[in-house]
Amino acid sequence: MTPALSAGLAIGTIAAVLAIIHVPLGSWLYRVFTSPKHTRVERLVYRLVGVNPEVEQRWSVYLLAVLAFSTVSIIGLWLLILLQGFLPFSQGRSMNVDTAFNAAVSFVTNTNWQSHAGEAGAGYLVQAIGLTVQNFLSAGVGLAVAIAVVRGLAREGTDRLGNFWVDLVRGTLRVLLPLAAVAAIMLVAGGVIQNLTEPTTITSLTGGDQVIQGGLVASQEAIKELGTNGGGFFNANSAHPFENPNGWTNLLEILLLLAIPSALPYTYGRMVGDRRQGAAMVSVMAVLGFGAMATMMWLESVGSMEGKEQRFGPIWSAIFASATTGTSTGAVNSLHESFQPLAGGVALLNMMLGELSPGGVGTGLYSMLVMVVLAVFIAGLMVGRTPEFLGKSIGSREVTLAALAMLIAPVLVLLGTGVALLLPVSAGALSTTGPHGLSEMLYAFTSAANNNGSAFAGLSADQPFLNIALAFCMLLGRFVPIAAMLALAGGLASQQRRPVTAGTMPTHTASFAGLLIAVILILAGLTYFPSLALGSIAEALS
Repeated sequence: MTPALSAGLAIGTIAAVLAIIHVPLGSWLYRVFTSPKHTRVERLVYRLVGVNPEVEQRWSVYLLAVLAFSTVSIIGLWLLILLQGFLPFSQGRSMNVDTAFNAAVSFVTNTNWQSHAGEAGAGYLVQAIGLTVQNFLSAGVGLAVAIAVVRGLAREGTDRLGNFWVDLVRGTLRVLLPLAAVAAIMLVAGGVIQNLTEPTTITSLTGGDQVIQGGLVASQEAIKELGTNGGGFFNANSAHPFENPNGWTNLLEILLLLAIPSALPYTYGRMVGDRRQGAAMVSVMAVLGFGAMATMMWLESVGSMEGKEQRFGPIWSAIFASATTGTSTGAVNSLHESFQPLAGGVALLNMMLGELSPGGVGTGLYSMLVMVVLAVFIAGLMVGRTPEFLGKSIGSREVTLAALAMLIAPVLVLLGTGVALLLPVSAGALSTTGPHGLSEMLYAFTSAANNNGSAFAGLSADQPFLNIALAFCMLLGRFVPIAAMLALAGGLASQQRRPVTAGTMPTHTASFAGLLIAVILILAGLTYFPSLALGSIAEALS
């Protein structure tokens, strides 16, 4: 089979499965978040935490709930990691204070960047009740915020966006938990381990000692991909045979990380009462996502096997890399640093777009809505019409908030990379100099600010400055867009919907989808092209 045919069949398989589950999964998500009924388990949770599920919140209260919950989660996880030596199933593992802080922030912000090696820094208990639990909760927060933003677009004449605690509980218990349970069983059937076996030292054929690790891997692997988290139980992540043993599990993991983000546009279309809006959005996501995937496969098809697993090869390594950087997952089944320079540049660009092709669980949807608002505003200026979106006026307040949500990541990436390269303490963490060294540092800050978590492995990031600086980027990259989008949704919800007239610009057509793609690419290009030109492009030309 030729590489071109193999690549075509691979993309076709993924696209076909996503198309099949798009409507059923999107419809299920719609029913979950619009149903007036609460289950008995949910009501018990609300009583335990003292929440009245019938009371809805203004955008500011919703935001405070998100921030309070995330703050408590960071502190709790940080303490759990630091104190794991006094707890059972620690296997003698530990982390420095700054490494533990970075890990806590990383998993709570759905970034899952790991300065530590999974099998060396976190024992079984921390992995299970700390990191795995946050994989569920951080994805649940992103999903809740996305639904609240869509409510703001769908409602009129109100200052209420829903109840954060209800959205979080429903997203976790009704969506993420059952899907992850099924996925974990499928992964175990495919060969992923799930045990509490102590690390075992064996003597290899060459006479050396090798430690064989155990652990509750399948349960963490399932939500790691489904929740677009990405943190690996092992340092090798999804390249490790205990996490991703074969081609079948590799395909399953790719589908898991794309499933919910690609189905959410259908949910969005149902909630705003116009399915064409969701169809236009998912088409834009598909063009960007599969375009990047095809480009990366083409670039890697003539590359080497360096940094890749024999059981996956260049094609499926490139597919996984594109899918994980097009979402906010950050899992890897190969070393991104070993890719061809331009292929590494595509992975960088996927994150620089804002990870909206199709993006993370929830985050991809509201990141795309940011770009829709900006595209509507730009189109209105071009044709001399008052910008409107779904019958709501897009004024200076809305554009300012959308611009804030879009610009925070580039500011963090470019400023953070520049400062880190100037400081000897962090510049010394690079494995090389020149364009590739720039790409290593640029990749790290791009990954952190966009809450991705993947890395160019040549960077030795486990040092105080980078641990704290990257954690700072993760926090701002996660919560500034959330604050801006909830404020935007609150303002739009208070407006009355205007009737459609001959002067209303449609936002569900192919022409608007093309404009949206152009706006996304132009804004990303204007922002990041100089850094890419000095890094990946310069390396490819050298």
